[in-house]
Amino acid sequence: KPGLHRTLLGDGVATMGAACFGGPPNTTYSEVTGAVMLTKNFNPVIMTWAAGFAIVLAFVGKFGALMLSIPTPVMGGIMILLFGSIATVGLNSLIKHQVDLSEARNLCIVAVILIFGIGGMAFGIGGFSLQGISLCGIVGILLNLILPKTRAD
Repeated sequence: KPGLHRTLLGDGVATMGAACFGGPPNTTYSEVTGAVMLTKNFNPVIMTWAAGFAIVLAFVGKFGALMLSIPTPVMGGIMILLFGSIATVGLNSLIKHQVDLSEARNLCIVAVILIFGIGGMAFGIGGFSLQGISLCGIVGILLNLILPKTRAD
C-alpha cells in the first residue's frame, strides 16, 4: 500500500545504494509524485517499467535522438500542462487538508514559497547557494517558525 513512509524508505535505500557504487545522491521529485497523483496509477510495476524505459532512453542513442526530434514548442506545451497539473494537485492537497488560505499567515507562507519556486529565486553567500526546492523548503520552515500563530493554535 502506498504511503509517505515507504517513499522515504525507498529514497533512503536508493541513496545508500548509489553511495555504495560511487554514484551521486538522488532526489524524489515532486513531478513524479504529482504525476502519480494525477493519473491515480499507484501500481509499482508501471513505475518499474517507466524507470526501465528511462534507462533505455539514456543509454540507447537512437531512442535519445527520437526524443530530440520532438519539436521544442511541443515539449514546451507538454511541460506547461505537466507542471501546471502538478501545481494544481499540490494546491488541491492544501484544500483537502483544510489549510485556511484566507488566514494571513498561511497565505503568506504559501505565496512566498510559490513565488520563490516559480520565479527561480536564488540566495547565495560566497560559494554557497540555495535555490529551487531547497530554498523553498528552508524558507517555508523558517516562515512557519517565525510568523505568529493565531490564538486558537
